[in-house]
Amino acid sequence: MSIWQTLEKADQLATLEINSWHSAFTDPIWETFSNIPIWVPMYVIIVAFVIQRLGWKKGLIVVAAAALTFGFCDQSSNFIKALTERLRPCHDPFMLHNGLHVLESGGRFSFFSAHAANAFGLATSTVIGLRIDQRLKYRGYAAWMYTWATLVAISRIFVGKHFLGDVIVGICIGAMAGWAFGSLAKLVIRRISA
Repeated sequence: MSIWQTLEKADQLATLEINSWHSAFTDPIWETFSNIPIWVPMYVIIVAFVIQRLGWKKGLIVVAAAALTFGFCDQSSNFIKALTERLRPCHDPFMLHNGLHVLESGGRFSFFSAHAANAFGLATSTVIGLRIDQRLKYRGYAAWMYTWATLVAISRIFVGKHFLGDVIVGICIGAMAGWAFGSLAKLVIRRISA
């Protein structure tokens, strides 16, 4: 068995184990965290909050960085999914045969999780952007955003649409993209403020 096959098997078994921790009480919670449209009001509040704290010019630059992060994560996920063609757990015969609990299906390919990448990208880019305002620490905002992002990411395992490995890679790519675009926003703001 090759190293990739060993990793694949470990990922499948870890995903099945986590996915098995479901219940009638938690299923609706995971479906809610996995449902993108339900979070649109939160996104609007974040945009308003960032602009209110930083002012129009700086706030819009940070919002643009968050939007670029979203776009990058989404498109790179689609590209890599098409390249790797890794079946989603909800379409994988091994996973289904071994008791995967499926709450959502759709889309054939799994690697990597755009939900996880987008959530961590949004959290990271806006937290970095808000650090421009040195009057406050924004620890509460950061705690909320990273807790929310973690729950969004984990929800993808519980609904049966992603493997644990998909989620971990999505988190890493989202955090790196958020850091890159958030840092770029800080650089632009420093340039226009100089």
